[in-house]
Amino acid sequence: MGRLFVIDLEGLVYSCKHCQTHFAVTNDLISKSFHCKHGRAYLFDNVVNVTVGEREHRVMLTGWHTVADIFCVSCGSLVGWKYEIAYDTSQKYKEGKFIIERFKVLGPDGGGYDMNQDEPMTGSDEE
Repeated sequence: MGRLFVIDLEGLVYSCKHCQTHFAVTNDLISKSFHCKHGRAYLFDNVVNVTVGEREHRVMLTGWHTVADIFCVSCGSLVGWKYEIAYDTSQKYKEGKFIIERFKVLGPDGGGYDMNQDEPMTGSDEE
């Protein structure tokens, strides 16, 4: 195994709830209005310290997408996915962007987020 390179971000960051590895700064946050199977999810323009899994086609509420799951580079936790291809013209803005599931990360204040099983799934982009 090689040496693990981890980027430490400055400012207000989102980080892994298991190992506190930094993922993104608040300036790269595009939207907080996404949802996934487990609750809220945030769309980011850029993330660091993740590995990208295999591409796969998924049917989401906003249509067909080719996505790849993303994992924390330090502990291996699944934290979200990357949009590779959006097949609907109105969804093209997502290509190359990242979804991070909110309950899997610590927020900029260092706090976690509990899943709310009763939270409505309107506006979701997960199956």
